[in-house]
Amino acid sequence: MTIPYRSPFRVGVLTASVALLTCAMPGVAQQPRERQAADLIVTNGYVVTMNDGKEIVENGAVVIAGGRIVAVGPAAIAVQFTAPRTIDARGAIVMPGMINTHTHASMTVFRGLGDDVPDRLRKLIFPLEKALVDRDLVYWGGLHGMIEMVEGGVTTFADMYYFEDEVARGAKAIGMRAVLGETIVDFPAPDAPEPYGGLAYTKTFIAQYRGDPLITPAFAPHAPYSLDADHLQQVAREAEALDAPILMHVAEMTDEVARFRTQRNQTPVEYLDAIGLLSRRLLAAHCIFVTDSDIALLKARDVGVAHAMVANIKSAKGVAPALKMFKQGVRVGLATDGPMSGNTLDVIGQLGYVAKLHKLDNHDRNVMPAVDVVEMATRGGARALHMEDRIGSIEVGKLADVILIDRDTTRMVPFFDVYAALVYAAHAGDVRSVIVQGRVVMEDRKVQTINVAEVRARVNGIGGTIRAAVAKGIQ
Repeated sequence: MTIPYRSPFRVGVLTASVALLTCAMPGVAQQPRERQAADLIVTNGYVVTMNDGKEIVENGAVVIAGGRIVAVGPAAIAVQFTAPRTIDARGAIVMPGMINTHTHASMTVFRGLGDDVPDRLRKLIFPLEKALVDRDLVYWGGLHGMIEMVEGGVTTFADMYYFEDEVARGAKAIGMRAVLGETIVDFPAPDAPEPYGGLAYTKTFIAQYRGDPLITPAFAPHAPYSLDADHLQQVAREAEALDAPILMHVAEMTDEVARFRTQRNQTPVEYLDAIGLLSRRLLAAHCIFVTDSDIALLKARDVGVAHAMVANIKSAKGVAPALKMFKQGVRVGLATDGPMSGNTLDVIGQLGYVAKLHKLDNHDRNVMPAVDVVEMATRGGARALHMEDRIGSIEVGKLADVILIDRDTTRMVPFFDVYAALVYAAHAGDVRSVIVQGRVVMEDRKVQTINVAEVRARVNGIGGTIRAAVAKGIQ
């Protein structure tokens, strides 16, 4: 019998059994079953599946083979398998990895520059990027950001920046899943000396990583206002031909909205629809200034939306109507934005803000319940990326992207409701272990796949170069 999640204050103690249960029939002799081979077993965990029924197994196991989940259920199912490695969760929350649907990971090297300064993008960041961004900066800055994401339980991220093949190289090294968009703009960029040079770069990037088990290469036109209509339509055609996603900032700026209203009497969303870019291939970041009719269009065109609450409120832009989008069935996932915008890259740190700011914005403490926020962070992110058939929940057949979160830290004790604990109490530092496609990337807070100290030293060196450039007046 399976029992969907309900608040423990309404239905009492919650238990569930999810898959591969074996029952002995009374009076019938049972033949010993041959144990099945697996690669990894996680046992003795509080398994939060995030499946359709939000089923939870209080003392459960997850069995992994070939990078996929082959069994989920009570801890007793582990005896049906043999594996070279078993992780004892020791009661920790075992759940699908967090999904960061929009960031610029390599910008960790600029984090903290010009915070609380007006127009820092044009006065500081664009000049610094023009002068300093190269392959080395993108690789080490990106890898540094990925370490932070892994330490915070993120197993998949969507990224937009320059030299995205270097971000891909870093993601492969650390072992993360990534949707990586090569930036396309109407001016010369660090990796494309001609305007729109990112188009050719993207096609080469896609050819390089097509079919990769971890990397999904994508087009990343910067925004509706930073490419002309002809090139945006070219992006749409090329993405269709190459079966590639499109990542883009949409309806993020007040002047963006004013420009399209003045010039075309359209919203940015209406404009993108009119030129053929609004489709299931698009992951639209921010969508702060969208109307009810825009939301209907996003739903009708099956667009994914990346909701970056903390970055949006830090920039004082506003609260995107993500609650309304979510309720209307738009594919909404959570995002940190870049490490200069929101300053941190862990999704767990976003959860409480998403819940509380939407409650405040709607003057209703009952909206955006914790369970919905956790859904946005996991299967919602998978839906936004159109990857829900592969990731976002712990179910048999899905890729084994699994994290363990301690329940015995001071802030998590006592423990009543897992979703409330995750949203209102948990911290990135509570993440104990991270598994991506069956590979243990972090165990007991130690990243297993790369030399963290070396990455930090490299980033500190790049930071010194940036500091010197700023001192010389590059602003």
